[in-house]
Amino acid sequence: MYNFLLTAVIVLSIILVITIMLQPSKQNSAASAFTGGADNLFGKQKARGFEAVMKRSTAILGTIWLVLLFILVLLSSQ
Repeated sequence: MYNFLLTAVIVLSIILVITIMLQPSKQNSAASAFTGGADNLFGKQKARGFEAVMKRSTAILGTIWLVLLFILVLLSSQ
């Protein structure tokens, strides 16, 4: 059981890195390099299309990854 979960965590880690790298960049201008993107901090921009799917999938994969890691910690302590 432990080895199966460890393999799942490793595979999920690779998939999570790929989904993070596929997310679109937020920087649109040279001014955002100086302001740090603070102009969009309080803006009401909703993610749409591909960006929304990537955001949601990253959150779901991250949650599953954390849960699996907590289970691995519990299994290794016994």
